[in-house]
Amino acid sequence: MMMQNEIKELQLQAEKIRKRVVEIVYSSKSGHIGGSLSSVEIETALYFHVMNIDPKNPAKDDRDRFILSKGHSVEALYSVLAASGFIDDELLNTYGHFNTKLAGHPTKKVPGVELNSGALGHGLSVGVGLAIAAKMDKKSVRTYVLMGDGEQGEGSIYEAAMSASHYKLDNLVAIIDRNELQISGRTENVMSLEPMRGRWEAFGWEVFDIEGNDMESVVTTFDNMNHGNAKPKLIIAHTTKGCGISFMEKIAKWHHGVPNEEQFNEAVAEINDRIKSLNEE
Repeated sequence: MMMQNEIKELQLQAEKIRKRVVEIVYSSKSGHIGGSLSSVEIETALYFHVMNIDPKNPAKDDRDRFILSKGHSVEALYSVLAASGFIDDELLNTYGHFNTKLAGHPTKKVPGVELNSGALGHGLSVGVGLAIAAKMDKKSVRTYVLMGDGEQGEGSIYEAAMSASHYKLDNLVAIIDRNELQISGRTENVMSLEPMRGRWEAFGWEVFDIEGNDMESVVTTFDNMNHGNAKPKLIIAHTTKGCGISFMEKIAKWHHGVPNEEQFNEAVAEINDRIKSLNEE
């Protein structure tokens, strides 16, 4: 069991990453800020606590794999890669600028990125393939796939879900960023997704409902998974779109919004207050 000071350190790291997301979206005048902010805790926990990875050797053979299927929310991934040492923080400052190596969707040209993603519905299928390969090679490698909830309207996801259960891929963990908003509004108005848990359980998955912006909930769930029960895992991470920025939270327009100068300063001030508070605890 993790100690509270370890949870606090992960929370602090998440807030620093959240700040970088806001900074690079503001600087580039582009990006999917809402879904990046909602997934910060999940990605922070994976890169700083859960996964077997080495920033000094990004292609090491026995590494765990992370697939950002909702590739449009790349700002969080790039910020995590910079914070964990896969890329230089100065490179992060070039996001959205001419000649940058950091495209608007993940690209394998960036160290630490496993898949050129962004065409929604593809990530889980690739994750299934990686998990099958690890089983065939008798390796203890695990694959983690982060999907959006709006992405659940893609039929290819359910073909992958059936395959994962059929092949007993207990080395595969899928996460749905369940913030309930997509670019065109509330997910349940665009394409009803409930009962989400029952649907995935019917496919043969072990399902966990968690508070996806609560670091302790995220870490505890990852730590207590049984990777020897022949069942793929699904985490339904109940999150808040635009999490951590009060005027962005639960508002659909921030799916692809860019703050103006006043909004940027307000957002950074909010995050700085939380960072200060965590440092003083």
